Amino acid sequence: MSGQDHKVKGSDLFVAALENEGVDRIFGVPGEENLDLVESLRTSKIQLILTRHEQAAAFMAATHGRLTGKPGVCLSTLGPGALNLSTGAAYAHLGAMPMILITGQKPIMSSRQARFQIVDVVASMKPLTKLSRQIISASSIPTVVRDAFRVAMEERPGPVHLELPEDIAGDEVPAVPVIPVHPIEIPVAHRAALDRAAGMILAAKRPLVMMGAATSRPRSTHGIASFVRRTGIPFFTTQMGKGTVPGGTNLYMGTAALSERDYVHDAIEAADLIVAIGHDPIEKPPFIMGPSGPKVIHVSYTSASVEQVYFPDAEVVGDVGPSLELLADRLEGKLPQAAALLPLREEILGHLADRATEVRWPPTPQRIVHDIRQVIPENGIVALDNGMYKIWFARNYRTRVANTLLLDNALATMGAGLPSAMMAAMLYPERRVLAVAGDGGFMMNSQEMETAVRLKLNLVVLVLEDHAYGMIRWKQAVDHFVDFGMTFGNPDFVLYAKAYGAKGHRIESIDGFAPTLDAAFKEGGVHLVVIPIDYSENVRVLVDELRAHEKAKA
Repeated sequence: MSGQDHKVKGSDLFVAALENEGVDRIFGVPGEENLDLVESLRTSKIQLILTRHEQAAAFMAATHGRLTGKPGVCLSTLGPGALNLSTGAAYAHLGAMPMILITGQKPIMSSRQARFQIVDVVASMKPLTKLSRQIISASSIPTVVRDAFRVAMEERPGPVHLELPEDIAGDEVPAVPVIPVHPIEIPVAHRAALDRAAGMILAAKRPLVMMGAATSRPRSTHGIASFVRRTGIPFFTTQMGKGTVPGGTNLYMGTAALSERDYVHDAIEAADLIVAIGHDPIEKPPFIMGPSGPKVIHVSYTSASVEQVYFPDAEVVGDVGPSLELLADRLEGKLPQAAALLPLREEILGHLADRATEVRWPPTPQRIVHDIRQVIPENGIVALDNGMYKIWFARNYRTRVANTLLLDNALATMGAGLPSAMMAAMLYPERRVLAVAGDGGFMMNSQEMETAVRLKLNLVVLVLEDHAYGMIRWKQAVDHFVDFGMTFGNPDFVLYAKAYGAKGHRIESIDGFAPTLDAAFKEGGVHLVVIPIDYSENVRVLVDELRAHEKAKA
């Protein structure tokens, strides 16, 4: 038989193309429309990781993209399974995480089941992805897959959806070679833009640097840290920009967990120039620009998206790390005023440390964050779900390594914390990984505890228990609504963990909290630790104290 006569199934071409891209895991819940693809995966080098819900598979694939810069891959069947991926697609799209979503579909050359389970998934995914397309020819699969990975990784990174119909996956066609992978290079910023930005920084009397969400791209962290070190300009971060520059540096001014009126905004308001590196307007604004505020230089991979609260005066667009190195070449040793805002640092960070070791039961968010920081090493990873505690971690948790506090300040969906932590534990089995979730968010994907146990992960899951959708309940109270509709009951979380084959622990006093976490990490395996939390500090600190602080400045 000649080479031209050799035929392969479309699903085999698809899996070969995935292997060509370096894919080693696919997360998902297959259906009958995926069976050819599942069979092709069975004989491949790619591990198929079954999850208990498609949403969790998407969160895991997105987190793979976030941590590695290479797309994670998730799989579902048609209709109901595909729609369960949609929240994960939006999570990756808003969070700029490269990901490939593969969904099945009924045969497109015939219709023996009429329109049973058929939804126009390609159309439904278009607003949630960078690209959504149906594959209509088995021979085109290598080209389509290569293009999908390229699009997913290009700036701004994000998800790409491919629909593989059942008959295309099973179709036998002459063998088609895979498309060679080529590196995606990003040009550095234009010389004129670098000169303009350098002139503005040299003229500034009170410069300040901001680290936004895009600074956490794995490719850029070295150049960003070098820029801060060489210029000596103090910096603050957004929630998703934490960790890009070592948090232990004496130039760190804090994190903007709120958009205004927090202590870090004392430095923002005093600055006459902010170098906003990697700002992404999808993230809740770290500060709100106004006509009388500081000038802003936008430094990022892509040009600024002008918003009502963000309209920069200059832009430096290009590969961030190398571009900042070139900018530092123009500034190093020429900024005697670089540290003008540093005297504010001690007071800002001092406020954040207030009551961090207070003995109270149930414990405050400050104490919980403090004790976790003592147990997690510098390269350990804390993956947050979404809830009231996220603000406290953003403000109080000091990071020293990029991507060691995984939080979502873009879609800000509940249910992502546990799957994200599971992905981190798979990628970095030698590190301590902690998932932190409220009791509301945890229960949205708690079934993945079985997946974590089945995969023999080393993972500690912390559930903060207040028997309520705590953030919304707080907002309800702050806006003077009646306390209504936000509370619920919980299972016995210790027994719940044991039912999945994990270890369960209930904290009865704050003195036992850190030792229990430490012992769980040392023992290994999957542990669930539940602790009550006292959210009364929300009003005292985030409302009353900050309001008084604002009045004192007036």
